[in-house]
Amino acid sequence: MLMVSGKCLSKMSYASQTLNITAEQRYQGLLERVVFSMLIGMPCCLFLFINGIMLFTLRSKTVFRETCRYILLYNLLFADTVMLGLSQLLYILSVSRIFPVYPVCGVLIMLTSLTNEISPLTLVVMCLERYVAVCYPLRHATIITIRNTAVAIIVVWAFSSLNVLIRVLLLLKFPFEELPSLQMTDVCSDIAMFLGPMSDIYDKAYTGFVFVSAGVTVTCSYIGVMVAARSASTDKASARKTRNTLLLHLVQLGLSLLSTMHSSIIVSLSTIPQRILFVHIRSTFYVFIYILPRCLSSLIYGLRDQTIRPVLMYYLCCRLKKKIKV
Repeated sequence: MLMVSGKCLSKMSYASQTLNITAEQRYQGLLERVVFSMLIGMPCCLFLFINGIMLFTLRSKTVFRETCRYILLYNLLFADTVMLGLSQLLYILSVSRIFPVYPVCGVLIMLTSLTNEISPLTLVVMCLERYVAVCYPLRHATIITIRNTAVAIIVVWAFSSLNVLIRVLLLLKFPFEELPSLQMTDVCSDIAMFLGPMSDIYDKAYTGFVFVSAGVTVTCSYIGVMVAARSASTDKASARKTRNTLLLHLVQLGLSLLSTMHSSIIVSLSTIPQRILFVHIRSTFYVFIYILPRCLSSLIYGLRDQTIRPVLMYYLCCRLKKKIKV
C-alpha cells in the first residue's frame, strides 16, 4: 500500500510539475507576444501619425496641390498609409489569434494587395518625372502637366486593380462548398488566400514582372541623370539632388518590391521546426518589409525637401511656430 501510495504521489507530483511548466511556457509566450506587439505597434502608430500629417500638409497649400511632383507624392503617401494601417490590422488579428471567415479575410488581403502594388508603380512614375526634370528641363512643363499626372495616377490604380481582379477570379475557382465551414483555422494572411496552384503561379509571375520592369526603369533613370549631370548645360546642384533622390527611391523600391515577395519568403521559412523562432523571424520581416518602406517617403521628402519641411514641422509642432506663407 505504501508503495502504491508513493507511486500515486509521484505521478501527481510529476503531473503538477508538467502543468506548472506548461503554464510558465504559456505565460512566457504571452509575454513575448505582448512585447513584440508593443515594439512593432508603437513605430507603426508613430509613422501612421507622421504620414497623416504629411497628407494634411500636402493638401494645405496651393503650391503642393498644383505641383505634379507633390501630387504624385500624395498618391504614394496615401497608398502607403492605407497599406500600413491594413497590415497593422492584420498583424493585430494574427497576434490576438482572431481567425475571421474567408470572405472577410479575402477583402482585407485584396485591399492590402491593391495598396501594396500602388507604391512601386508610383515610385516608377516619380523617378521618370525627376528624369524629365533634369534631362529635359525645357520640355518639363509641357510633358509633366497636372492632366498627364492625373492620367498616370489613374493608370497606376487601374493596373493594380486589374491585378486584384485577376486574383479574385482565381479565388472564385476554389471549391469553397467542399469546406466544412468558411471559418478560417489559421491567421488571415496572403499565404492563407493562396487556395490553388494557379494563384501561386500567377503571384510569382506578376511579382517577377513588376520587379524586373520597375527595377530597370528606375536604374535607367538614375543612369540618365548621372550622364546628364556631367553636361555643362545641366544645373549641377539640381542634378546632384535628383540623383540622391533617385538613389533613395531605388532603395525604397527594392524594399517595397520585397513586400510582394513576402509570401514566398514566409513559405520557405515555414519549414523551421521551432514555432517561436518562426514567429520572431516573421515579425522581423514584417518590420523591415512592410513598415520601413512605408516610412521612407515621409522621411525622404519631409526632411530633405525645403518646401515641405517648414510646413511639416509647423503642423508637427501643433502650430506653435510662426505662421508660414507658401
